[in-house]
Amino acid sequence: MPVKDQLHRYLFNNVAVRGELVNVSHTLKDIVKDHDYPQPVQELLAELLVATSLMTATLKFEGNITVQLQGDGPLSMAVINGNNHQQFRGVARTRGDIDAGSTLKQMAGNGYLIITITPEKGERYQGVVGLEGDTVAACLEDYFMRSEQLPTRMIIRQNPQGAGGILLQVLPAQDTSTDDFEHLATLSDTIKAEELVSLPANDVLWRLYHQEDVTVFDPADIEFKCTCSRQRCGDVLKTVASEEIDQILAEDGKIDMHCDYCGAHYLYDAVDVANIRNNTVTGSDTHDAIH
Repeated sequence: MPVKDQLHRYLFNNVAVRGELVNVSHTLKDIVKDHDYPQPVQELLAELLVATSLMTATLKFEGNITVQLQGDGPLSMAVINGNNHQQFRGVARTRGDIDAGSTLKQMAGNGYLIITITPEKGERYQGVVGLEGDTVAACLEDYFMRSEQLPTRMIIRQNPQGAGGILLQVLPAQDTSTDDFEHLATLSDTIKAEELVSLPANDVLWRLYHQEDVTVFDPADIEFKCTCSRQRCGDVLKTVASEEIDQILAEDGKIDMHCDYCGAHYLYDAVDVANIRNNTVTGSDTHDAIH
């Protein structure tokens, strides 16, 4: 039976450290399947997807999270959007050739990661971290250390079948020795890509921590889900100058709104545009999408 895309939370009972384990193989395939990304870009999106899911487990909130990479290199942007329900989508944009085997810095150049948390209740939060590490995981470890002063280890592995990851973090306001945390991090770092991607979570945790006292909580399923809709695209059209819209309609007879995340197309003719301007509902939301 294929391993499900899931987030597993666990807790070390004798040490004040929490952990998360993630597999995102099927979700990753759904994110990249309609795009012709170079292999290094696909691998970067995999790392961002794993990292974003792991980060949701450290945040007690209901709402959305976005982890976006921006740079001045041939990769201009890569982003993963998600929420506390473990629903994710992602996209990348390039402006130059990306060679096989390119590193994060070779792709992004001078850049940074932007972490945006938008809770359903409360204020929006945004943090920025420079691309000083060699990997997304290293950059985010630095982010947690600077923003929350919490020792954190993020381990991400991937192979052609998918991707997975482990996050360890000292519990806030708890007294944990550096040696204890480093011991658990060293154990976790022995995990192989094929184990994370192919084995059930309980088997992975047993291989890593069979000498530790660990409580594992019920998993959360992870899935690809795009939030685009006909109504949202219509709302975007409201922000475009009427003259520009009328010109497109005159030349093409319709407006084609394309979602970069899932590849859906939403078509609007002159009647649809008139209804939008009059705040009249048109179509049946996502059911009118063309893939």
